[in-house]
Amino acid sequence: MKGKLNYNKVLRAFVFLCLIVVIIVCCFELKKYIIPKDTTVIEEKPNGTDDNKIKEYSLSMAMVGDLIVHANVYIDAKINNTYDFSPMFTDVKDFITSHDLAFYNQETPFGGKELGYSGYPIFNTPSEVGDEMLHMGFNLISLANNHTMDKGERGAVNSLKYWNSKDVMTAGSYLSEEDRKKINIQEKNGITYTMLAYGDLTNRAIPYGKPYLLNMYDKNKVKEDIERVRDKVDLLIVSMHWGIEYALQPSNKQKEIAAYLASLGVDIIIGHHTHSVQPIEYIDGTLVIYSLGNFISSQLYDDNLVGLMTSLKVTKRVEQEKVTINLSDLEARLIYTYYKGGRTMQSIHTDHRVIPFDKLTINEFPKYEEFYNKYREVITSMDPTIIVSALNE
Repeated sequence: MKGKLNYNKVLRAFVFLCLIVVIIVCCFELKKYIIPKDTTVIEEKPNGTDDNKIKEYSLSMAMVGDLIVHANVYIDAKINNTYDFSPMFTDVKDFITSHDLAFYNQETPFGGKELGYSGYPIFNTPSEVGDEMLHMGFNLISLANNHTMDKGERGAVNSLKYWNSKDVMTAGSYLSEEDRKKINIQEKNGITYTMLAYGDLTNRAIPYGKPYLLNMYDKNKVKEDIERVRDKVDLLIVSMHWGIEYALQPSNKQKEIAAYLASLGVDIIIGHHTHSVQPIEYIDGTLVIYSLGNFISSQLYDDNLVGLMTSLKVTKRVEQEKVTINLSDLEARLIYTYYKGGRTMQSIHTDHRVIPFDKLTINEFPKYEEFYNKYREVITSMDPTIIVSALNE
């Protein structure tokens, strides 16, 4: 009896074990039906290496140079008692509008009609051109240049009243020192950014005690400004009005300033003022565009009617709370300001139009192929990897 009892116990235990195995198998099979097929089960990884914590954000950016509204330009735009500049930018509007951020330098001030509109050498520009720039999508505007004070304090203040009424980021001219030191941070597509702007020269004196009207370059001030914002934004842009007029290569001073700004952690340096195209290079990861040349003008020589329109992609990568910014897809596109009329100061110029080189024909610019080859060499002279958009065959 005792042996038989032990046998029965073993049998019952075996049956019980088999039942447990069957239940486990059934539960496993049932799980396939309880959890939907498109559900991803994420396995936790040690030390916080979960792939889901890697995030990327991106935006596109376009940049052009000096908008110089000579008298011929605004006279050409005049219709009755107002001004329509839109026909001048038909060939580049779609390019600008397609970008998240778009930069230009407003070379000539909006001093107000009451001060009298004027061209070279003391400029005062109808603000309708500003309306057109905003309509095209420009939202980063530099106001620091050698013509900012052309119409004195009143002209500079009137310009600021116009710009401060618009929903865009401007830099380089302010109504007070308090305004100058304010940290202006904006965000696009998950990327925070700001812009600082400085001039390295001025044609007219800045009123005593009001240096904020024109933000002049000074190493110590620039260092303080950058340190105030560097750790608060993903993307830091600095606009520099610098260089020697009509030079095709940066001066030693431009190179020195560029290296200094790069050492302070600036991401993009946008240069202008020379009325000529200059090279592009990287300094320890900082993109330096030494000069974009003119965006539009009514200057007399072809070299000064050639400018640059650049574009790039900004990517923000967040991994384990570490943020990195990458600049990619940089492309330089040559543009040309076409107009009809003679090449003298007294000539009346009409039908101004900004035309990309890939849309030019010999009808607008007979030497466009020659100038394309010339400026392609200039742009890439400091970094042969820079891409210059090709001409259409």
